[in-house]
Amino acid sequence: MESCNPVNTPVEIGQELRKHDGEAEVDPTYLSLRYLTCTRHDILYGVGLISRYMETSSQSHLNAAKRILHYIKGTLNEGILYPSNQEVKLIGYSDSGWGRDLDEQKSTTGYYF
Repeated sequence: MESCNPVNTPVEIGQELRKHDGEAEVDPTYLSLRYLTCTRHDILYGVGLISRYMETSSQSHLNAAKRILHYIKGTLNEGILYPSNQEVKLIGYSDSGWGRDLDEQKSTTGYYF
């Protein structure tokens, strides 16, 4: 992963994962990225998405986990700085995916400030 190509987003746009996609199963410990979310809130959605498939993980789930690591590699030097001499303006964003879980038709909502 040291020489991997960085990506701009932790999840591929329009990515759809399924429990049983016909691919060979992979070791689910490769998808264990929850510990990273303690300090990297920008990957919460992606890690939550692949965590749904821990018991039936396949190559497509592993590829999604690798993409998150490629994203982290590309954003290691990024952060948030709040200057003490300026007024802080808080901006929030929200999004939702109604019924986007293809296996159980569950919805996902999220927000970011």
